This record gives sequence, C-alpha cells and structure tokens, in this order.
Amino acid sequence: MKNKTGKTHIIVVGNEKGGSGKSTSAMHIIISLLEREYRVAVIDLDSRQKSLARYIENRKSYADQHNLKLTMPEVHVPERAKDDTMEAMKHHDEVTFAALLDDLQNRSDYILIDCPGSDSHLSRLAHASADTLITPVNDSFVDIDLLARVNPDSYKVEKLSLYSEMVWEARKVRAMKDRGVIDWIVMRNRTSALDARNKRRVHEVLTSLQKRVAFRYIPGFGERVIYRELFPKGLTLVDFGTGSSEKMTMSHVAARQEIRRLMDELHLPGWNRAAVVAAE
Repeated sequence: MKNKTGKTHIIVVGNEKGGSGKSTSAMHIIISLLEREYRVAVIDLDSRQKSLARYIENRKSYADQHNLKLTMPEVHVPERAKDDTMEAMKHHDEVTFAALLDDLQNRSDYILIDCPGSDSHLSRLAHASADTLITPVNDSFVDIDLLARVNPDSYKVEKLSLYSEMVWEARKVRAMKDRGVIDWIVMRNRTSALDARNKRRVHEVLTSLQKRVAFRYIPGFGERVIYRELFPKGLTLVDFGTGSSEKMTMSHVAARQEIRRLMDELHLPGWNRAAVVAAE
C-alpha cells in the first residue's frame, strides 16, 4: 500500500557550483523515500552530465547483473530546447517542463529535481516550483561564496550572492503563482570529524546567514569515502550490504545515522508517519 501525502511534494536539489555532493545527497533522499514505499519520480535537468540519472542507471545495471530487487524511481532527463531564438528556447522549456510536472504529479508522491551547477532558465523554473529546496555546500568558504560575500577579516556577511538573490526571486514567483512557500534548506556536506578553526567559522557564518536569507541550515554528510565508492554500483547507505558480504564498519554505521538525521530534519510531509520497510 502506498503512503500518499495528499499532494505531490516537489524537492529541488540545486546550487550553482559543482562538487558539493548534490547527486549523492539526492540519491540518498530518493532511496530513503522509496524504502518507505513512497512513489518517487526524478527529473535530472543536467542533460549533459546526467550525474543523478547515471547513478540510477548504475543501480539498475547492478541489480540486473546480480539478480537483486532494488527499489527504483521513475527517471526523466528532458532534452534542452534547440530553437533559433532565446525566447523560443525559453518558451519550449516552460511548456515541456510544465507538461512533465503535470504528468508526474498524477502518479507520484514526491518529485525530486536535480539542477545543473549553472544558471539557466530551466533551473530557475525548477527552483520556483519547489516545495523544498536543498542546497548542498561543502565545509568551505569557497562554497559559502555561493550564498554570500564574507569579509576576509571579520568574516561578517557583506553582500548576498547572485544565487541567493535568484532563490529570493524564485520565492516571489512561487508566492504569486499559488501562494506557495519554498522551504530553503542549506545542507553542509563533507564536514570533518575533527574540530578546526575553519569549521567553526563556517558554522558561525551559516548560523548568521540563515536569519538574514531565511533558510534552514542543517548538517548533511561527513567526509566519507564510502559515499563515493557506492556510485558505480548505484547503491546507497540505505541499502548498504545488498549483494555484498562486506561487513559494516563504524564509519558506515555513522553514515547511516547521518542519513536518518537528514531525513528527519528535512521535515517532509508524512515522513514520520510512514512505515519503515527497509531491513535494518
């Protein structure tokens, strides 16, 4: 039996910088939802790299090769418009994206949209459609620059970034469209287990910035090799051990706890009421 939320909830994973763990974060959220029997559709807007779609392709291939029953989402990679003019391309993207969303909402509890690491009209459409917007950032001031410019001496926020301003515009578009509210979550990834001055300063800046920009700042995934090792198999820590005799280490256990904490802190509708069907 499916655990219907009542209204399809759209999760958008986006920023304008690569290497922040977007695909890894998105995949763990997808599989976590599937393991609680939600119907999940995926739209990968990066038709060039297709990192998330490739992750899911690897999962299907690995399951077929090893005769495994792995949960799978429905996946779509929209082709970019090839019209002559910019206005024609924008119109094509708007019509195609709206039609795809309408179609998927008829048969999905959640739609997760993975945006490319660059600004585009299609990415802006996705941001404005979000119920939950997740922006993964690395534990670095290089990534903090995605959100705001920081004074090099005082580490005080001086000016919001273009991405933060874009999200603000997306919120206004969403409010005008259907009075909807975008829950913006900044997810701090690849944190070290060791205490360090840089780590404390990043925390202080994000804590201060969340009040000014109105996002929720939550911890994401630590710096663990296991997250990267699972990509070729299309597996996640949610289904770790599937088709493998490898024993879980303390690092793996800690990573699974990170995933559980993340899913709880996303505050997705119906999450806490859904039955857990994954084997522990």
